Amino acid sequence: MNIVQILFWFLSVVALFGALMVISSKSPVHSVLWLIVTFFSISGHYILLNAQFLAIVNIIVYAGAIMVLFLFVIMLMNLNKETEPRKNRWLKMAGAVAGGALLLVLVAALKDSDLKQQEALVKTGNIGLIEELGKQLFSTYVVPFEISSILFLSAMVGAVVIGKKD
Repeated sequence: MNIVQILFWFLSVVALFGALMVISSKSPVHSVLWLIVTFFSISGHYILLNAQFLAIVNIIVYAGAIMVLFLFVIMLMNLNKETEPRKNRWLKMAGAVAGGALLLVLVAALKDSDLKQQEALVKTGNIGLIEELGKQLFSTYVVPFEISSILFLSAMVGAVVIGKKD
């Protein structure tokens, strides 16, 4: 095993452990801190794939700015066990059905892919560079890019509505 494989497996274990700790932590603040660990390990994967731009953007945007906002929201909302609203079983059932539907869509999307015949070309070409990323983002993937911008806009409107005083 060479150093790249060792780093890959180490970062994978750290990412999976961090993700499991995000969903199993009792404190929301600890969940956010574990999510930051997960983002850093994913950034390490980006670096191993020669996508330095994505690694830096992931650290600056997600691990930096968005996690700080999550921490501020959690601290401002003052989440306690006593103030947490009770969730009835219909709401839990709807969450389980929605998660199952998402899993079904992911399995259906990956069912016909031939991953065994695809090979990742690492450290070759201009993959991961800013110029190539911009060309692909604004030509091939312009519709998903615009849909994600609408999603972010709706999240900002939701944050304003939640933060608005009665």
